Amino acid sequence: MNNEISNLRNIGISAHIDSGKTTLTERILFYTNRIFAIHEVKGKDGVGATMDSMELERERGITIASAATHCEWQGHKINIIDTPGHVDFTIEVERALRVMDGAILILCSVGGVQSQSITVDRQMKRYEVPRIAFINKCDRSGADPYKVVGQLREKLSQNAVLMQIPIGLESHFEGVVDLASMKALYFEGSNGENIREDDIPDHLMEEALARREELLDAASMFSDDLMEAIFEEAVTEELIFDAVRVGTISRLLTPVFLGSAYKNIGVQLVLDGINRYLPDPAETPNTALDLDRDEEEITLEADPEKPTVAIAFKLEVTPYGQLTYIRVYQGAIKKGDDLIITRTGRKIKVGRLVRMHADQMEDLTFAQAGDIVALFGVDCSSGDTFTDGKMNVSMSSMFVPEPVISLTITPEDNKSQNNMSKALGRFTREDPTFRSHVDSESGETIISGMGELHLEVYVERMKREFSASVETGVPQVAYREAITCQAPFDYIHKKQTGGSGQFGRVAGFMEPSENGEYEFVNAIKGGAIPTEYIPAVDKGLQSCLTKGKLIGFPVLGMRVTVNDGKSHSVDSSEMAFTQAAKGAFRQAYMKAKPVVLEPIMKVSVEGPSEFQGNVMGSINQRRGMIISNTEDGADSTIEAEVPLAEMFGYATALRSLTQGKAEFTMEFSKYAKLPESLSEELISNEKKNTKGGGKS
Repeated sequence: MNNEISNLRNIGISAHIDSGKTTLTERILFYTNRIFAIHEVKGKDGVGATMDSMELERERGITIASAATHCEWQGHKINIIDTPGHVDFTIEVERALRVMDGAILILCSVGGVQSQSITVDRQMKRYEVPRIAFINKCDRSGADPYKVVGQLREKLSQNAVLMQIPIGLESHFEGVVDLASMKALYFEGSNGENIREDDIPDHLMEEALARREELLDAASMFSDDLMEAIFEEAVTEELIFDAVRVGTISRLLTPVFLGSAYKNIGVQLVLDGINRYLPDPAETPNTALDLDRDEEEITLEADPEKPTVAIAFKLEVTPYGQLTYIRVYQGAIKKGDDLIITRTGRKIKVGRLVRMHADQMEDLTFAQAGDIVALFGVDCSSGDTFTDGKMNVSMSSMFVPEPVISLTITPEDNKSQNNMSKALGRFTREDPTFRSHVDSESGETIISGMGELHLEVYVERMKREFSASVETGVPQVAYREAITCQAPFDYIHKKQTGGSGQFGRVAGFMEPSENGEYEFVNAIKGGAIPTEYIPAVDKGLQSCLTKGKLIGFPVLGMRVTVNDGKSHSVDSSEMAFTQAAKGAFRQAYMKAKPVVLEPIMKVSVEGPSEFQGNVMGSINQRRGMIISNTEDGADSTIEAEVPLAEMFGYATALRSLTQGKAEFTMEFSKYAKLPESLSEELISNEKKNTKGGGKS
């Protein structure tokens, strides 16, 4: 059992978009005999990459959902999760890194460290995941792996060390020199499956010796044996492997591999690197919170004999029921076992246990600590902890970023309405960064997500998978109204319908309040309005605040003083005074010169200083006001106040302005007066809508 765990690797493959993650995974599956033909990402051959099993992924040539697979290499079992590169699908990377023991960070030898590489690096640090780096696309024009290693050190603060140097670059890229064995390696055969060892070419010998010196210097910091061997000139490959492994697992060293996945060069060496340098489940510290001991932190052990603890990290709703991806951290799970979800205390039975290979599955009877498997037909949520009941523990869930963009969606017919509801129910369960709600003011269904592409993909999936025809639009901004001057009222409500009638007179004035809240001042003297009817007057006035007379939005910041009135001994009632108050509001409101207020957001943009001018310009264009601008080294933070109506689509605009290197956060700050021209446009639209049969 222990031997099985020491030969198990759980790895995630992460990178900036278009760095070659899915292409590398395809080659890994081919060399480990999981697939017998290589297909390309864009699906030019009509098939598409194995891990891009969704039709949309094959069409667009991008990864949308992370996919899991399993393979074997040199006696080691490897569970791999291929993740998307788009920032819009960042939750998929979070999920993968939450349950991975190690990772491969892929970098393009031309693009180097790009915006999403920085985000992925931040995620790896958050979950303390050791990584090896693979500089891909060394065959591309402009390839410079040495520049990329420099960026790894400067931009990501990684102690990056080359394990290989390239033999030729760009169109002349033929193979690599392995600095541990000091051999030149060439990848031959129709798919690079045959590795030929040769002597290092003479023109590269000096470079190879200098780079090997760097490797030994870095690795010897993690091994006294290697340091001694260097002095005695008795360095062996095994000593280098052991030292680099210690450095990698402690996250103080990042071994760097080179190659071209597309040209089938260097992939097998990455597989060797996974086995040699990345940790097995027993070497990765994992903790849980003991719910019986005031959430005391306890360490979990990758031991199949211990009580079972597992976490659900991803859900997929299939036509046959919910598929729940789980990582087993301690103990074992057998088909037919009872498990308890600690969040709800509900007991579930393990009916079907499967191992995933993209969208195909292989049935299992048993899974143990370290395994990544899936359960069928289990009703749970993403991030739930499962136990066998012997321990009452909970594992920390993953970090879920807040959505930054919203759209309204409207179904085209009744059938689409029902299908849209089903789709929204499923998507919000599958993806914690996708939210949907019905706006209480406008009655519109609003979906929110991480970016325009994120929402576009979900709208497209609604049409394809649920036959829900929907139209999208910009959501209604939550405007408000407020009065600007004092206006008197004196209103009599009188109704006679046989028997007792209704009578109530309310007089006083309304004015803007200083604190922005609604205030009611009772200035009645001599019982002009009996005390028991005063709350009814207040209630009547408050009910009018929900819909102003200007554009039909709630009214803010009003103080109403009632100083006179009249009642009737028989015909006065609470209802009569409530109606009188409503009439008084209608009588005075337009005289108080109401204006439209718009929500102002506090926006904070963080990014490289070189784009500072572009960002400030974009904020000014959106009627924004810059509050502060601070620089910290190469980065700057701009704080501003911008109207919400101008922020739709800003995520996409900011990315294109800053090459995707800046990000922003936004929160509500205050309401402020809408400029006259925009206000007039809103009011005229409201009048048109009212004439046409109410607000749309």
